[in-house]
Amino acid sequence: MGSSGDAWKLKDHPKLPKGKTVAVIVLDGWGEAKPNQYNAIAVADTPVMDSLKEGAPEKWRLIKAHGNAVGLPTEDDMGNSEVGHNALGAGRIFAQGAKLVDLALASGKIYEGEGFKYVKECFEKGTLHLIGLLSDGGVHSRLDQVQLLLKGAAEHGAKRIRVHCLTDGRDVLDGSSVGFMETLENDLAKLREQGVDARVASGGGRMYVTMDRYENDWEVVKRGWDAQVLGEAPHKFKDPVEAIKTLRKEPNASDQYLPPFVIVDDNGKAVGPVLDGDAVVTFNFRADRMTMLAKALEYEDFDKFDRVRVPKIHYAGMLQYDGELKLPSKYLVSPPEIDRTSGEYLVRNGVRTFACSETVKFGHVTFFWNGNRSGYFNEKLEEYVEIPSDSGITFNVKPKMKALEIAERTRDAILSGKFDQVRVNIPNGDMVGHTGDIEATIVACKAADEGVKMILDAVEQVGGIYVVTADHGNAEDMVKRNKKGEPALDKNGNIQILTSHTCEPVPIAIGGPGLAPGVRFRKDVPTGGLANVAATFMNLHGYEAPDDYEPTLIEVVDV
Repeated sequence: MGSSGDAWKLKDHPKLPKGKTVAVIVLDGWGEAKPNQYNAIAVADTPVMDSLKEGAPEKWRLIKAHGNAVGLPTEDDMGNSEVGHNALGAGRIFAQGAKLVDLALASGKIYEGEGFKYVKECFEKGTLHLIGLLSDGGVHSRLDQVQLLLKGAAEHGAKRIRVHCLTDGRDVLDGSSVGFMETLENDLAKLREQGVDARVASGGGRMYVTMDRYENDWEVVKRGWDAQVLGEAPHKFKDPVEAIKTLRKEPNASDQYLPPFVIVDDNGKAVGPVLDGDAVVTFNFRADRMTMLAKALEYEDFDKFDRVRVPKIHYAGMLQYDGELKLPSKYLVSPPEIDRTSGEYLVRNGVRTFACSETVKFGHVTFFWNGNRSGYFNEKLEEYVEIPSDSGITFNVKPKMKALEIAERTRDAILSGKFDQVRVNIPNGDMVGHTGDIEATIVACKAADEGVKMILDAVEQVGGIYVVTADHGNAEDMVKRNKKGEPALDKNGNIQILTSHTCEPVPIAIGGPGLAPGVRFRKDVPTGGLANVAATFMNLHGYEAPDDYEPTLIEVVDV
């Protein structure tokens, strides 16, 4: 595509008019599964979403939101909000996160790139520090990739390696941290046998140490900085497996919220603080929960907390976490180049756009939707509104979150007549679902449904069109299941709660008084996924999607 205006000109749809307000509503973590007591969506009072499903079968269907449909390596890979919103906004499927890293590791290209060469400059005299989530959940990181990176770094000259581990319990079962740490320790022991000084240096739970996002709580990152960089933490251990086992014995302890700890030698001295001349790699491939640490590691004029000591290091991310901020400036694996997103096409064709969510998902309806790009395409035609999320509490404490505030701002935007498209993310099903609190998630789903009602009422008032969908599953199945599909029990006979996303399909519904007669879902796109949604709402704006977009889900039949 050239840069001229004509290159961006969309063809008019032959059967659908322009000028209707289109509301695109994304319910985060809202999958479709059989009703049962662990399906918070089915248990919750959700009359609006129920009516969309039951009202007109030709205007409601399921689409895929995991695995290959969103650019992930296998059909066992659950979707997530980042790749989901990339697909929703881009209208095409791009190799994502884990898949990009897998390809770079398999080919060895990861060791030939500028990022690895940059950190390798420190191998002769300094330490290589690896910081990230120790898990096989495949959402933020994968243990097998860390194992390959450790092996490859040693083969390429790393003499001293320190791993700073964040425990999961969110994308994987709580308690699995012990097994992951044992696996890592075995690998490090083998490296030591080969003459590499390789050890775990620090640890802590992902939601309490390091992995905050969207600048919600910098104290989380500071706790990580103190342990990882300064070598200071309230808990000190000589052995990392013992550290996790001991800290998990505390009342209400969980992998997600383990306090920070450092590994010390016989003299009580931390074995792996980050020092001048060292290299640091953050090995998570997903961006959202590494960006804040990346800023602390990379920015000279950093004022979010007192870093105390700022070592002169060579830092690289596994991927570049923010393409607009160029953060980090060095990375091991190049990001997918997502161009020509639906948002840019529509704005360049004069479609006035409003986007809104609360802090925890604001980046999803803006940055990720626009192909990992910050800022406006045309600030005269766009308005992005961020509602501040609750901070300092877990989301099950206030499960209604900001659903109604998001809906109110979106309603006002619709009624103002200033916008042709409004798009929102209502986060409740995902963020509260992640806490594993089923009762709170039921409340959360009801609040999300109320938010949808407020927006659809406004669509009704202006004679508009709605598209209601989701980015991945979560709240529809909150229990771990055995191979028979029955709820899995732990050794004490208790139900194992599932806090992660799922691989379930998600709904999509269309409607509203502005929907042209004869519009219905096609029957010939049975494996449709999130990437098909962009062409769909572009049609509803009265345009044909670009030829290389995934096909639209709708057709217009004569009535």
